[in-house]
Amino acid sequence: MTAPAVPAPAPDPRSAPAPAPATEAEAASPASSVASAAPAVPGQARNPLHGVTLEAMVTALSEHYGWAGLGERIPVRCFNVDPSVSSSLRFLRKTPWARDKVEGLYLYMLRDLKRSGGARGG
Repeated sequence: MTAPAVPAPAPDPRSAPAPAPATEAEAASPASSVASAAPAVPGQARNPLHGVTLEAMVTALSEHYGWAGLGERIPVRCFNVDPSVSSSLRFLRKTPWARDKVEGLYLYMLRDLKRSGGARGG
């Protein structure tokens, strides 16, 4: 008598290794592995603010416009009097209307950079 053949269990898709990058450039770029590892959130696929911290926004705006230019566009003391990222973050986390203005200016800067082909200016 022979024992009935038992099919081999199917491999668990959660334990499957990640696919290898298609090119050497993808393998060398840490950003591509991070971007592909994060699952897309259905409601956030086209939201340019998704995953961007307030610190990253303030830093990018201050590098793009400078503190004086940022203070002209959003007239708050944290941008005009002894400006720093840490003092700005403290104020913006407590003040929703100012944070909304910073997010709006950040979106405007992204659109402007996209329109001009990524060139920076002040």
